[in-house]
Amino acid sequence: MSVNLPPALSPDVWPFDRELLKPPAYLVGGAVRDALLGRRSDYFDLDFVMLARAVKAARKIADLTKSGFVLLDAERQIARVVFAGGTVDFAQAEGGSLEADLQRRDFRINAIACDPFTGEIIDPLDGQTDLRMRLLRMVSRQNLEDDPLRLLRAYRQAAQLDFAIEPETLSAIKELAPLLSRVAVERVRAELSYLLNNNNGVPWICRGWEDGLFSIWFKTAGDRFHILTEIDASAVNLAAIYPDLASEFARWIRDTIKTPLLSVAKLAILANPDPGIAETELMNLKYSNAEIKGAIELIKYLPKLQATPTSAMSLREQYFMFRDVGTVFPALAVLALAAGIAIEEISPLIDRYLDAGDIVAHPTQLVSGTELMEYLNLPRSPRIGQLLLEIQLARVEGKISTREEALQLAAESIEN
Repeated sequence: MSVNLPPALSPDVWPFDRELLKPPAYLVGGAVRDALLGRRSDYFDLDFVMLARAVKAARKIADLTKSGFVLLDAERQIARVVFAGGTVDFAQAEGGSLEADLQRRDFRINAIACDPFTGEIIDPLDGQTDLRMRLLRMVSRQNLEDDPLRLLRAYRQAAQLDFAIEPETLSAIKELAPLLSRVAVERVRAELSYLLNNNNGVPWICRGWEDGLFSIWFKTAGDRFHILTEIDASAVNLAAIYPDLASEFARWIRDTIKTPLLSVAKLAILANPDPGIAETELMNLKYSNAEIKGAIELIKYLPKLQATPTSAMSLREQYFMFRDVGTVFPALAVLALAAGIAIEEISPLIDRYLDAGDIVAHPTQLVSGTELMEYLNLPRSPRIGQLLLEIQLARVEGKISTREEALQLAAESIEN
């Protein structure tokens, strides 16, 4: 049928001139689905299917617009053009025709095409009915089996779109779940990250684990779902009480690693409560060192907070906790609340963290290692590090407060 194109699909908003793309060429997949749903994004992600010369067209557009070009799959003729505001993928139609290509897709809502030259919506599998019913329905069981990552993608898209999964599709996913062990872990981690970052993701993570998907990597996660399901609400509650803490939850664990602290908190609950086993689980999914370290420290310190009220924690214990947990402390505060620890119990720790001048949470040095070596006439050795720690703990406990007192303490320690 011929319709007025949704604004999101109009060539007027493309990052290149429509004349650079010779018909037949069709917009397909998520861009069409989201446009029909009225979903908008600041970042565009367009997918075109062409019957011939897809890579050649992509290279030409990249050259003329001075944009980035990436050959994604030479054999299947798939290429990407990278613009400042998003990406545009070009792929040769699988099976030699648009209809055959659509038949090979994952779900019917993603098997809708649009001819941008005529405004025609091409929907041979009636995906628009599923859009109206807010259902994810497989195109075929074989298509899921051909690429088992699509099993996880069903849960991710259900969370993303707030859709349900059609019963027959759900049954097929459960039966095919063991095939996920064949999928590259980097692809699995990407789908899991979408769910960890999505406000609606946790129920689908729990459902996916129960259906045999995530249990491949996190064998005991179900034991802690009572905590996992409270994390988002706990973050909202803490943010209401401590507005300065709110922005911390979305902060990346590293500038170069786009994993928010709240996602690290959820990851820590999915992993085994034994830090050694948890480290292996996260390494198997090829998480970064920063993500693994952050999750492991949360795993170590949550039980300690559950076992010891803050009022019973010594200043030394608090110092070591802040030192070890570091910048992921906001995630620990959320986990503590999600695990049932009263806000009154963790408030003193949060107050310390939010006070940049607090020497327990944010210690500064009274003296440096170099100063100690010069003052005590000692060579560089592990003993210098031990002295610096002794000085720091003495300062935390209020025993010293000046540089001179720190040097005197170090000298007395050496004499003894």
